[in-house]
Amino acid sequence: MYDIIVVGAGPAGLTAALYARRADKSVLVIEKETFGGQITYSPRVENYPGFSVMSGNEFAEKLIDQVTDQGAEIELDTVTGIDGKAGDFTVHGESADYKAKAVIIAAGSKHRQLGLPKENELIGEGVSYCAVCDGAFYRGKTVAVIGGGNTALQEAIALSEGCSHVYVVQNLDFLTGEERLQRDIEQKDNITVILGKVVKELLGEGSMTGIVIADNSGNTETLEVDGIFVAIGQKPENEPFKNVLDLDEWGYIVSGEDCLPKGADDGIFVAGDCRTKKIRQVTTATGDGAVAALAACRFVDEL
Repeated sequence: MYDIIVVGAGPAGLTAALYARRADKSVLVIEKETFGGQITYSPRVENYPGFSVMSGNEFAEKLIDQVTDQGAEIELDTVTGIDGKAGDFTVHGESADYKAKAVIIAAGSKHRQLGLPKENELIGEGVSYCAVCDGAFYRGKTVAVIGGGNTALQEAIALSEGCSHVYVVQNLDFLTGEERLQRDIEQKDNITVILGKVVKELLGEGSMTGIVIADNSGNTETLEVDGIFVAIGQKPENEPFKNVLDLDEWGYIVSGEDCLPKGADDGIFVAGDCRTKKIRQVTTATGDGAVAALAACRFVDEL
C-alpha cells in the first residue's frame, strides 16, 4: 500500500508527487497518456517563473526527472474508478488495482478540438488553444479565434493588442459571451466577427496559411490567417470519479483553493485543471499540486 496515489502526471500531479516525496511519503503516480500533460503541446513556455524560455516538453521532462529522482514511482495505466474509505482506498486501473491511504486526483482537462484533419500536426505551428501562452508568437500577424463565448472574446481582445487583425468565427448566429465583452469587441477596429460559420478545413503544410469556413448552406470562403486559437471549451477527465465526489454541470470537480473536493470522502484531494477554478495556467496547476500534497501528507500523518 502506498501512502499517496496521484492520478495524473501533468504539472499539478507531478508537483504533488514531488512535495509528497519530500515529506517522505511513498508515492505512485498513474498516468494514462502523456507524461507532462497539456504543457507538452506548447512549443515555447515563457511565463513560468525562473525560466526565460523553454519548450513544454523540456519543462515536463525536467519535472518528471525531478520527481523520479526523489523516489516517486510512475505507472502507465488508465484509471477507471476509486473506492474504499479513508486510509484504505483502491484505485482501479485497466491493467491493475492499486492501494493507497490517500488519493490526489490531478486528471487535468483537455481543450475541445475542432476534430479536423491536420489539427494535431499543426499544434504549435498555427493551431493553439491559449492566447496567454502563445499570443506573443503572432505579434503583427493575422489570426482567428474560433468560438463566441467569454473565453473566445477575452482571447480575441487580448490578441488584438499585438496582432494586426483578429477574426472571431462563431458557429451560432450570435455571440454567447457577456455583453460587456461584446461591447469591447465592437470598439476594436482590428477585430472582425463572423457569425453562423464553422471551420471546415485547415490549410498549410508544416505551418498554417489559412482556414476554410462554411455557412449552414455549405457556402465556403477562405480566410488567410497565420494561426487560429480554438476556444470552444474544455473537457475535464473526471468521468471515473463521479461516484466518489461532486461534479459541476461541465464535469469539473467542485473544489475551492484548499483542494478539498466537495462530496468526497476524507483522504481524497484534487489539484489542477480538473477542478473548478477561474484561471487554468501551469503556475496555478503547480500551486494546486503543492496545496493538495501538503494536505494529503497531513491526512496520512494523522491516521
